[in-house]
Amino acid sequence: MPVPLYQAKAEFFRMLGHPVRIQILELLQDGPLAVRELLARIEVEPPAMSQQLAALRRSGIVTSSREGPTVVYTLAGGDVAELMQAARRILTELLAGRNELLAELREAEVIAS
Repeated sequence: MPVPLYQAKAEFFRMLGHPVRIQILELLQDGPLAVRELLARIEVEPPAMSQQLAALRRSGIVTSSREGPTVVYTLAGGDVAELMQAARRILTELLAGRNELLAELREAEVIAS
């Protein structure tokens, strides 16, 4: 029996649910990067980086290629970059809404005092 679409989507988002993976995807939006470049930009131990890159590679979201002794990672498609940009827009809107609510709460607190 095939996996329902909603379950496949849930698994996809669960796979994205790690801060290091998100950082990697954000950095790869600007183009391919070698593992050493990723390690220089993300504060994580090499084994942890390797584990997260392997998870992204298994999912098909990133691809890797070898250039001599260097392994270079690339986003598998532009849709991932679009997803990261959409997430940033959504979070910006959510946080703006929270800031407005916080301002209203503070104003109400001052009035009540």
